[in-house]
Amino acid sequence: MLQELIDKTSWSKHLKGEVSKEYFKVLDEFVSSEYKKKTIFPKKDDIFNALKLTPLENVKVVVLGQDPYHGENQSMGLAFSVKKSTPHPPSLRNIFKELQDDSTCKAIPSSDLTPWATQGVLLLNAVLSVVSSTPNSHANRGWEIFTDSLIKLINEKKDSVVFILWGAYAQKKSKLIDESRHLILKSSHPSPLSAYRGFFGSKPFSKTNSYLSKNSSTPINWC
Repeated sequence: MLQELIDKTSWSKHLKGEVSKEYFKVLDEFVSSEYKKKTIFPKKDDIFNALKLTPLENVKVVVLGQDPYHGENQSMGLAFSVKKSTPHPPSLRNIFKELQDDSTCKAIPSSDLTPWATQGVLLLNAVLSVVSSTPNSHANRGWEIFTDSLIKLINEKKDSVVFILWGAYAQKKSKLIDESRHLILKSSHPSPLSAYRGFFGSKPFSKTNSYLSKNSSTPINWC
């Protein structure tokens, strides 16, 4: 199942070696089985939404999340993003609060962050599936190996990418990134438990656009 879904993205040509590895075959069998037996988010066709919307060639920014939202009508395959009809989760509310403080955005953007993705912001969760109402239920099954391979691929194939790492979990991925060629922005996580410990006031949006401009890349319209 996963192999077929990846083949529908432009990333497939870069991932042929990765999806042929034994761990990925085991992951594919596990995830396929889970979708048959349980309520899993996101929908199958949305698992690789981040890859579909942001081809490797277009990646300017990587925002790393942990695992998908586990509530009904929330997860859509993009880290921190939810469907337009869904109320803003607490972390996304805080992201938008910082965005308004850090930019000229007058109105809060839609909770669906697809416009960011289509501009080159890869909204990547480390784990790409989850059981309903059970956070981290698909952690340590192989997804982390796969998404680490995506970060390594971006690090190797691209130059001057901004990696936004919110919270300790995401910051562990910094070891996969060459800081002499890319910019890493770190702060606490935007969740209500930690946003006041360094996320608010960290100015990730203006810092990202400043770096992109200095490196001859079109800034992101976050609004």
